[in-house]
Amino acid sequence: LLKLGGYGIIRISPMLNPITTELYYPFIILAIWGIIMTSSICMRQTDLKSLIAYSSVSHMGLVIAAALIQTPWSLAGAMGLMIAHGLTSSVLFCLANTNYERTHSRTMLLARGLQLILPLMTTWWLLANLMNMALPPTINLTGELLIITSTFNWSNLTLIMTGTGTLLTATYSLHMFLTTQRNKLPTNTINISPTQTREHLLMTLHILPMLLLLMKPGLIMGPFTCHYSL
Repeated sequence: LLKLGGYGIIRISPMLNPITTELYYPFIILAIWGIIMTSSICMRQTDLKSLIAYSSVSHMGLVIAAALIQTPWSLAGAMGLMIAHGLTSSVLFCLANTNYERTHSRTMLLARGLQLILPLMTTWWLLANLMNMALPPTINLTGELLIITSTFNWSNLTLIMTGTGTLLTATYSLHMFLTTQRNKLPTNTINISPTQTREHLLMTLHILPMLLLLMKPGLIMGPFTCHYSL
């Protein structure tokens, strides 16, 4: 629903073109400020699924700001980030569910140290968190760079807030990975079932489309740049 709302903003904003762009200013600043606020909430979360949900809200702040700026780069970045983070948040929720099925707890402190007994699942956790941080050369980085560049061209002051939001995103992503996969294994998680083939297949079906989009990002970003270049 978050991504559907972002798409709706992209479709509706061109209809409001007669309205002066100065009216968008407070909404863009509010969206970027929301990134910092929701990222700060993520830093305090102990519930794994709540952390992932707030992470999605944080990333949508960039999408809203880009959709309101209405430049070819910002719209291409918004569409790229919506699709990329849609897959990323989905795989994170799937991984959180695999943890919950085995530990019966969403509290990260009660489901930590799983690297010792589920090493292959830790690899999926690492890949998902690196994509959540928009580490190169993921499609997430392409979308975020296009959006941050567009907001910087619109107003230089936004670089401070977007930079802070990016730093906080990397911080809580590493916190989520290290808390769930490292540390000492609790006594209640010693006897748990191993991972299954369907779970690894599910993670592969999330990661593979992102790798394919990385090789040809124009599939999702091209229509916006072509439309505005005519």
